[in-house]
Amino acid sequence: MEAIGSFLQEAVYRVPALLIAITFHEVAHGWVAYRLGDPTAKYHGRLTLNPIPHIDPMGALMLLIFRFGWAKPVPVNPMYFRGDRRRGMVLVALAGPAINFILAFVVAALVAMVLSYMPMTGFAIFLLNFLLMLMIYNVFLGMFNLLPVPPLDGSKILSNLLPRSFSSFFAQIEQYGFFILILLIFTGAIQYLLQPAFYMLHFLSSLFGFSWLLGV
Repeated sequence: MEAIGSFLQEAVYRVPALLIAITFHEVAHGWVAYRLGDPTAKYHGRLTLNPIPHIDPMGALMLLIFRFGWAKPVPVNPMYFRGDRRRGMVLVALAGPAINFILAFVVAALVAMVLSYMPMTGFAIFLLNFLLMLMIYNVFLGMFNLLPVPPLDGSKILSNLLPRSFSSFFAQIEQYGFFILILLIFTGAIQYLLQPAFYMLHFLSSLFGFSWLLGV
């Protein structure tokens, strides 16, 4: 019962942090695609900061429990893109992780401000826990999505940077992407692949002077 109570207590700041990280990640994809000429995400209501349209239940659960996961993919049609379509797909795919890393940097600065200027009352402790979780979720969501496993962003980036013959390879294995991810998670291989996320957390917490708080 204590474990359940602790989980529910943490969920008060974990869930909002999770929704913010997912929402900004997906809106960034759609916004960049829209700027490149593709209105598909807008037509499907995916340029909204309302988190509901962006949630993939399984991906959100994985992110909530394991701190890495995925959201519902934003529909993109590169046929609308102005200019080089492959370059456009790279930019769209990069946008999600990029906004997560930018948010993590901003939130790390806010953590430092809370520690420096706010007395550690109940509200300040809640705010600090929320900001730390928001930073962690953004770092792990961004790093996880850079893995070159379909349908994650990393596979789209790589398939459009490499020769076209590799695009068909990623298209062929996309149907197995979910099973590949589950295999990586339950074999523990994902921990090694996500080491850069721990390095980034160490960098951000050291940069803003609170590495002691994370123990990294």
